[in-house]
Amino acid sequence: MNDLANNPLKLLFQNLSDVIIGSKESLLLTLATLLSNGHLLIEDAPGLGKTTLAKALARSMSVDFRRLQCTPDLTPSDITGISIFNLEEHQFHFHPGPVFTNILLVDEINRATPRTQSALLEAMSEGTVTIDRKTHKLDDCFMVVATQNPVEFSGTYPLPEAQLDRFLMRISLGYPNEDDEVHIISAQQKEHPLEGIKAVLDAERLGKLQAMAEEITINQDMLRYIAKLVRATREHKAVRLGASPRGSLALMRAGKSLALLTGKKTVTPHIIHKLAQPVLGHRLIFRDSSLYELGAQEVFFKELLQSIAVPDNPEQ
Repeated sequence: MNDLANNPLKLLFQNLSDVIIGSKESLLLTLATLLSNGHLLIEDAPGLGKTTLAKALARSMSVDFRRLQCTPDLTPSDITGISIFNLEEHQFHFHPGPVFTNILLVDEINRATPRTQSALLEAMSEGTVTIDRKTHKLDDCFMVVATQNPVEFSGTYPLPEAQLDRFLMRISLGYPNEDDEVHIISAQQKEHPLEGIKAVLDAERLGKLQAMAEEITINQDMLRYIAKLVRATREHKAVRLGASPRGSLALMRAGKSLALLTGKKTVTPHIIHKLAQPVLGHRLIFRDSSLYELGAQEVFFKELLQSIAVPDNPEQ
């Protein structure tokens, strides 16, 4: 982030760092998702800052923010909206749901039923919502930040593969170390650091930064490297269903965004290595259920990356 000293992204990163202690890599991935115009899934045990990160991101931007608390009795219309008949005018009026916003926090998404979860598919992939055969367009600045607890906790429903594939990245904040936990406790003796956050970015400036990320170069050797990596997930003996071309595109987009955030002029293998697990991990269906654990996935991706030759001149 040093190369972005005069950039609002540095201020945005600082805002997040003031609230989420000890998770610098996860915060960079969060900003890379934002710059890629993608959606973010944060998976962790309760109390580790998932919702706080989403709130900090929203408060740091001058955009509309809505929160949706998922429960088993939540219905699709609670997300998308509903048409209500007006007796006086003898016609239906559409009342938009919380999805009509800029940043939508879907808290504990896996506590909603799969039918309700699927109400987000069109919005996340196409930026539109279709109600009663009429399509409504969402704002160009639209991001879903969803949180979920691990599926072994009671009262949760695993996200369908189609839903998972719509998230650009899945990240985990993890437990803080001892020093970071002391910092967290000390910082919240009187008030939560969230209260001190001020907006440092608006939708117009974000659009310009996203355009800058799109202009980051990536040569043919790196594109082929990404394709080989994604194809390797389809051919690996431990994987029942590998990543689709949407995974390849996500890896390219995220690579450009992370290159901008780290002051690089082009996408390098090192950047792709950092992104492989958060971008591809949730898109794979493994034969062995133990590989769904984050620690086991780290080993899996380390071995997968070692099996593919790195381009000779990735920065040309």
